[in-house]
Amino acid sequence: MTDTIFIHGIVIHARHGVLEHEAEVGQRFVIDLELSTDLSEPSHTDKLKDTISYSDVVATATKAFAGHNYYLLERAAGAVADAVLAAFPAVSALKVTVHKPHAPIAAIFDDVGVILTRRRHG
Repeated sequence: MTDTIFIHGIVIHARHGVLEHEAEVGQRFVIDLELSTDLSEPSHTDKLKDTISYSDVVATATKAFAGHNYYLLERAAGAVADAVLAAFPAVSALKVTVHKPHAPIAAIFDDVGVILTRRRHG
């Protein structure tokens, strides 16, 4: 059985990008997370200790994402995936979407970003 905890729209100011001004000034990024886990226990017990705290997931993701300046969104998203999998053993897989709505692209666009899907190994 696979259930999902999702957290969409985490807004983080960070300094990711290959251009110098991106590293100096930074910009707004938006992260969406989907965590695959078994929620059968908390769906019966109604106890926080039996599930994964949304607050703890957001804190872990934010620290991993904003804790270092990356050139590529792919690497920043990978840091989030690695940190969440390391911190929450009950997560069997996750999807990390990173939106960069103000990317320096000479075009009119709604959104740009990356989506990584990772599964726990072993």
